[in-house]
Amino acid sequence: MSLTEITARIAGAERAAGRPEGTVRLIAVSKVQPLERVEAVLAEGHRVFGENYVQEAAGKWPALRERFGPVELHMIGPLQTNKAKVAVELF
Repeated sequence: MSLTEITARIAGAERAAGRPEGTVRLIAVSKVQPLERVEAVLAEGHRVFGENYVQEAAGKWPALRERFGPVELHMIGPLQTNKAKVAVELF
C-alpha cells in the first residue's frame, strides 16, 4: 500500500469519525525495515517516523536527515539508561 493510499484511508476514517481533517498523525515505524524502503517513504514526502532501537536509529537517521532534510523522529518503547544520552541527541 502506498503512502498516498494510507493517507487517504486516514482522511476517510477522520471524516467517518467526525474528526477534523489532519487531527490523526501517521508515524511510520521504520525499525528493522530495509534502508531502501525507508528512503522510498521519505522520497514520497513523509517526515514523521518512529524507532525503538537507539543504535539502529543512530546508524541511519543522521545520513537520512542530511539527504532528505528535517525528519520528526519519535522514540517508541522502553529506553535503556545507558542509551539515554544518544537518544536525547537523536530524537
